Amino acid sequence: MMNKIKRCILILLMIVCLGGIIYSSYHILTWKKNVDTNAKIKEEMKDSIQVKKDEEEKEKYIVDFPSLKEHNPDTIAYLTVPNTKIDYIVVRGNDNSYYLKHNFHRQYNIAGWIFSDYKNKFDGTDKNIVIFGHDTKDGSMFETLKNTLKEEWYTNSNNHVITLVTEEGTYLYQVFSNYVTIPEDYYIHTEFSSEEEYLTFLKEIKSRSIYDYGVEIDTNDTILTLSTCTAGGTKRVALHAKKIN
Repeated sequence: MMNKIKRCILILLMIVCLGGIIYSSYHILTWKKNVDTNAKIKEEMKDSIQVKKDEEEKEKYIVDFPSLKEHNPDTIAYLTVPNTKIDYIVVRGNDNSYYLKHNFHRQYNIAGWIFSDYKNKFDGTDKNIVIFGHDTKDGSMFETLKNTLKEEWYTNSNNHVITLVTEEGTYLYQVFSNYVTIPEDYYIHTEFSSEEEYLTFLKEIKSRSIYDYGVEIDTNDTILTLSTCTAGGTKRVALHAKKIN
């Protein structure tokens, strides 16, 4: 009788282990398929983004927003960060959940897409434009935002200017803070009730930085915030930059 019970327990454990292996394999294959799909979409959209050199040999981005909006009317911007693989069309949904699990073509995709906070207006009145992306572990989306935490990145001044292109124009943002934090809403605030509240916010996020960029900032400035998960989702990587043009 005892041997029969032991055999049953062993069979049950084997079934549970096999189920776990099947589930994990399915999840990994699904993730790989979703990441590959997004890579193809990014490649397809390259025709809508031209990079040219101006007279001073600086890169100039020409983005065909009408064409991109034919594919997805939620298209709101184009973002690129030096010495990372962040080079993406940005979308804006009706909330901050949809594009966590949908790609640029609005297909269900667990790798998501790069998206801005739904409260951002992109009309020149935003104090803090916030853009999110997954840490996909394969170098896509915002996985390489973690590069900005490396000394070779943040001590190189050539990396400190981020480009954001909207239908209104091309804007440059000077990095002034980056760090790792706990999951919280504070650093992604987009609206402020007073200049005093905004100034307190700016001082706080600047003081958190792992590196002193030597950039002055006050309430006359507007900023860009980039955010992704790290450490298995238990932490957040944040980067802040102020508009300089």
